[in-house]
Amino acid sequence: MASAINIKNIPSGYQSIITNGKHTVIGDEPIKSGGTDLGLKPTEFILAGLALCKAATIRHHARKEGWTIGEIDATMSQKVRKNSAGKFVTQVFTEISIEGDISDTQREILIKKADDCYVQRLLEDEWNIEHAIEKAEPVFSI
Repeated sequence: MASAINIKNIPSGYQSIITNGKHTVIGDEPIKSGGTDLGLKPTEFILAGLALCKAATIRHHARKEGWTIGEIDATMSQKVRKNSAGKFVTQVFTEISIEGDISDTQREILIKKADDCYVQRLLEDEWNIEHAIEKAEPVFSI
């Protein structure tokens, strides 16, 4: 599945206009990092993508089973450290609550299904991030 994102970084702090050609969001860095704190920081976008995928997976499986649920509330956090080789080791913590008239067993099944969402599987599998090259033409116009 191919995806493309375009980012325009503007001179103020680290504010960036991020688009996929259809939707637009603002990214930034916290004030303590020299940003203006007007948008999510990069690591928060990663957690947000993972949380969104987990919630969508829960909703998908509930619908598939015919279980009626209300809101899904997920909180994600991360703890990052460097190992002895100087590589980052990131530990992600997820807490999920699901509203609805479902049993504890059904709730446990749905929360377990969240860990099988596409983004989690993608992040846990192999990544091959190519080195940046000079851009010839804009992919999207903002």
